[in-house]
Amino acid sequence: MLKKMNWRIFTAFFLLTAFTPLLSSASGIRGTYPPWCQNGDPAVHQGYLFNAQTVDNNPDYHGNITAVILHPESSLVLYIGGNIFFVMPRLIKAFRKKYPVIKHVFYITIPPGILIRMWKRHDTITLGNLTLQVSPDVFMAGAKKLRYTNRIGMTVGPITSYATNDLEIMTYKGDPYHITGLKSFENPRLTLSMPNPAWEGIARQIKASLVKAGGKKLEEAVYRDGVKTGRVFLTHIHHRQTPMRIIGKKSDAGVTWYSEVKFQEMIGNPITGIQIPNHENTKALYGAALTKDALNPMAGREWLRFLKTKIALKIFEHYGFKPPTHSREGQTK
Repeated sequence: MLKKMNWRIFTAFFLLTAFTPLLSSASGIRGTYPPWCQNGDPAVHQGYLFNAQTVDNNPDYHGNITAVILHPESSLVLYIGGNIFFVMPRLIKAFRKKYPVIKHVFYITIPPGILIRMWKRHDTITLGNLTLQVSPDVFMAGAKKLRYTNRIGMTVGPITSYATNDLEIMTYKGDPYHITGLKSFENPRLTLSMPNPAWEGIARQIKASLVKAGGKKLEEAVYRDGVKTGRVFLTHIHHRQTPMRIIGKKSDAGVTWYSEVKFQEMIGNPITGIQIPNHENTKALYGAALTKDALNPMAGREWLRFLKTKIALKIFEHYGFKPPTHSREGQTK
C-alpha cells in the first residue's frame, strides 16, 4: 500500500489550462482555439495524455483526490465507463447511507478504453497541464471489456453484472432533420457525431447496428466515407460531446445510449430520441470487478454487492437502464 501511495501520490496542480487545443482534420474539426500554454506540465511522469476535443470534460473527475489517497482505509475509488455519469450522484449518496464507514469517494467517468490506457501508465493521466494519479478499487465497464481486463491483470475475481442498455439516435428536439432510423444516416447532408472506435466501446455496438439496418454499405457510409468528408465528427467522449454538438447545431444527430437521451430530456435540454427497433439494436450488459491492486478491497467488494441491491437497481431504472440479462452477455460493450 505504501508503494502505491508513494508512486507519485498527487502530481502537479499547476493548472495553467484545462485542455491543450487538439486539431484533427480526420475528425472534421475546424476553427480557431485560444493559444493556451502547451508543455507547461512539470510532472516527471505524465501517464496517459488525454485531451478531449472541443469540450470540457473536467466534470468527469469527481471528488477529493487528496482525501482518498491520505485515507485509503475509509475511501472508495472507481474507474467508470462515462455513460453512467448522471447516475452516480444518487448511487454514491445511497451507498454512503448504507455503508457510512466509507467517507471519501473519488471516481472518473471517461471511456473505458481511456481508463485502461491510464491504468497501463501507472494509474496516471494528464489533462492539459494537470497530471493526477489515483489507483482504483473497482473498474466498471461493459462485461466484455471486463473479461479483457481480467486477462491483462487489471481486474480480478468474478464480474458483477448490474444493468443493460439499448442504443438510440439522439437529435435536436422535434427532429427537424426528419430522421426515421439508422438508414437516414445515408443522407450525405446529415452531419453526425459518432463515438470513435479507438477508445469508445459503444462504437462496436453502433457498427453492428448499422450493419443490421443497412449492411456493410451503411457502416462504411458513416465510419469510412463520412469521416473522410468531414460530415461525421468522431468523439473522444461521446456522453459530453454529442449532446453539446447537437444543442450547438454543430452536428445534426448521433447514436448514444437510450439512458443518455432520457437524461438530456430530463434536465430540459432540447434533445429528442429516435428509437432503434429491436431487430436493429445491439444491447450492452454493464459489469464491475475488483481491481488487482485495490487499496481498499473491502470497500470495493461492498460496492459490488451494493450494485446488485434493489436500491441501486431502482436508481438505474429511473434513468432508463434495465436489469441485467445474462443471455445477452455476448453483446456487451
